[in-house]
Amino acid sequence: MADKIERDELTGVNTTGHEWDGIKELDNPMPRWWLWVFYASIAFAVLWWILYPSWPTHRGHLPGILGSNARVDLEVRLDQARAAQAVFLERIAELTPQEIDQTPELRAFAVHGGERHFKDNCATCHGLGGGGQLHYPSLADDAWIWGGTFDEILYTINHGVRNEDDINARFSMMPAYLADGILSRQEINEVAEYVISLSGREHDGELAAAGAEHYEIHCAACHMDDGGGMIELGAPALNDFVWLYGGDRDQIRRQIANPRHGVMPPWQGRLPDEVIKMLTVYVHNLGGGQ
Repeated sequence: MADKIERDELTGVNTTGHEWDGIKELDNPMPRWWLWVFYASIAFAVLWWILYPSWPTHRGHLPGILGSNARVDLEVRLDQARAAQAVFLERIAELTPQEIDQTPELRAFAVHGGERHFKDNCATCHGLGGGGQLHYPSLADDAWIWGGTFDEILYTINHGVRNEDDINARFSMMPAYLADGILSRQEINEVAEYVISLSGREHDGELAAAGAEHYEIHCAACHMDDGGGMIELGAPALNDFVWLYGGDRDQIRRQIANPRHGVMPPWQGRLPDEVIKMLTVYVHNLGGGQ
């Protein structure tokens, strides 16, 4: 790099004396419009410092001529929002989820509010929109383990499933048929084949016929003879294509041999009653409410 200033022959403009790989930098003045914008930005910044809170001082900060405070403004807006919502929340507190759903303006409020609270508290397990994920059930279909009526959904949200609330929580427990020595591995294979046949899928007829007897003895009391399930006991249907822990042969065998059981926390006491009612209406309106 050279520091010699010279005039460029093509443009007639002096160079700055800087050169890189034979490329010389011209000493062109900045465009006038750019300079005016630059000066205006400086003036605007100074004006902003004067009007709004800016530089810190030993006593806090310069308050600005306008005395603006974003935190106070936010609190004011939140208070206004709470006041507007209070009218709806008071009515929701007095009504049942069924009555809320039958009142158009309350239903709209409950669905939108329930969606927000669902995203905050429920979507981690049940997925956005209640579509389910991993081994957490979908809430957007018509397959309900513990029932899909307003009252049943409300109870499940309030008390949860298999949690520390031993008295009120939903509870059911499927035996570990292999681990507890109730069925042999071959018998489990036969029962699994019969379960597959309940949904009309291709199956081994001989194995399914042998599994039918074991199913009648050990499974039908909860899952019913036709595999339709029993909501009162939290026994899911086995004659559809909805599988919480997987529906292929190996997954069904594993669930019979050593079943997994999900847990849901009780939300009563953690969320206000009005919020739980809004969640009930929202879940019921996802598409699978009964």
